[in-house]
Amino acid sequence: MEEAAARSTSGLTHNGRAAAQLEYPFEPPASDGSRVEIAPGIAWIRMPMPIPLDHINVYLLRDDDGWIVVDTGLHTDAAKAIWERVAAEQLEGLPIKAVLCTHFHYDHAGLAGWLVERFDVPLYMTFGEYYMMRMTYQPLPQQPGPAQARFLQRAGVPVETGHAMHEALLRDPFMPKEVPAFTRLHDGQVLHIGARRWRVVVGSGHSPEHACLYCEDEAILISGDQLLPGISSNVQVTPAEPEADPLQNWFDSLDRLATLAPHTLVLPSHQRVFRGVHARVQSLRDHHDGQLEQLTAFIARQPGCTTLEAMEALFRNLRSAMDRFLALGETIAHLSWLRFNGRVTRRLDAEGVYRFDLADAADVARSGGGAVEQTKNMGTRCG
Repeated sequence: MEEAAARSTSGLTHNGRAAAQLEYPFEPPASDGSRVEIAPGIAWIRMPMPIPLDHINVYLLRDDDGWIVVDTGLHTDAAKAIWERVAAEQLEGLPIKAVLCTHFHYDHAGLAGWLVERFDVPLYMTFGEYYMMRMTYQPLPQQPGPAQARFLQRAGVPVETGHAMHEALLRDPFMPKEVPAFTRLHDGQVLHIGARRWRVVVGSGHSPEHACLYCEDEAILISGDQLLPGISSNVQVTPAEPEADPLQNWFDSLDRLATLAPHTLVLPSHQRVFRGVHARVQSLRDHHDGQLEQLTAFIARQPGCTTLEAMEALFRNLRSAMDRFLALGETIAHLSWLRFNGRVTRRLDAEGVYRFDLADAADVARSGGGAVEQTKNMGTRCG
């Protein structure tokens, strides 16, 4: 059920605490094919999305003989029509020459297949994102598979709730077109596009190998979902990799972004172009640190709690089965980080449900039954 991250337009939650510390030098374009010029050869376009998060930002980078499209929008007729308008009116008589997707989530790559075919151009992605896209852009089985069922059981999710999550995915209206080939992007690779040099900066936690683009000469970052001005991207564990540690990956990625120039102009995938990269990185760290402290306090009050119980303490206003799935994955990511860092323990009870205790209560947990698992330590953290 790794598909949930792709099929929920990235699983974004609002987190606006850094807003007062950020600068917004540009007004956004309308979601109709209008364009805002960020700098010569860099254009900002917005694509509409028929969901509460009602837009995605895509960017156009001018090369000598055409334009590179960065991210695509959802696979909808409205987005296709806007791309036709952009190609006809906004490209200064030059063609689209390539599509580059920051990551596999289908608000970012949902029209990659259509654009590649429509304009006969190559697709650029990292290896992990392309193959995750190939895996997730497939029809789902009608019933949850064994890995998904085990994942939900371990979390203490009732069977009927798990089926509701799966049914929400089956109703997905935005299934994209598959892309049969790609050109691989590598971390540290430098792309020469027009007069600019863009360095590929790969991060993870929100997705496996998310590609940001950084122009060091002008301090411009195309950040995708790795850095958004007022939204915290979902960091979740999924049934496809249940023992992952994506939150540590996310922290490591934030550390890399914190090394960028403080005056960097950030071109995010949602909301507005902004300055204040260091303040925003710190705000996102504070957000997750707060969630870790909330979970620790909850486990202290309710030793032996399940993942579902922890989720309900951490996320109180979930509106749908999809919200609950994303919140469950994010809760597991935070519990896993606490466990891998020796702050909580996890044991499997007689019903096959994981129970969590503070690490200093491990002896009590052992006496209550169930096997306490050791913290994962294989030299370097997997996941």
